[in-house]
Amino acid sequence: MTPQRNGNFWISLKHAAEGLLYAVHTQRNFRIHLVATILVIAVGFWLRLALVPWAILTLTIGLVLVTEMVNTAAEALVDLASPDYHPLAKLVKDVAAGAVLVTAMVAIVIGLLVLGPPLLALLFGN
Repeated sequence: MTPQRNGNFWISLKHAAEGLLYAVHTQRNFRIHLVATILVIAVGFWLRLALVPWAILTLTIGLVLVTEMVNTAAEALVDLASPDYHPLAKLVKDVAAGAVLVTAMVAIVIGLLVLGPPLLALLFGN
């Protein structure tokens, strides 16, 4: 039996929103990333960042959140395919989590590069 494709944009959007809400409600690390996002946005507004730094931060934040959601999907799929312990299932989960870790570390570096200089200038003068 071939799965039927959904041709309705609004229903597809509803399913995507359900996936996002699932991540928010069930994934502690996703919520931690959201708190970090709110803090970065607040600091960005406080510093009155220009358009390009905002674009860099937005892309970076989006990448971290998307990577966390892909990790969540990978974990669910592995649990479905391999409910019992299997070393390859562990490997998939570990690599997906590692991708989130790398993305988060890169985001921290980008945040320091983008927010650090204007923050230091504001706090300590030129």
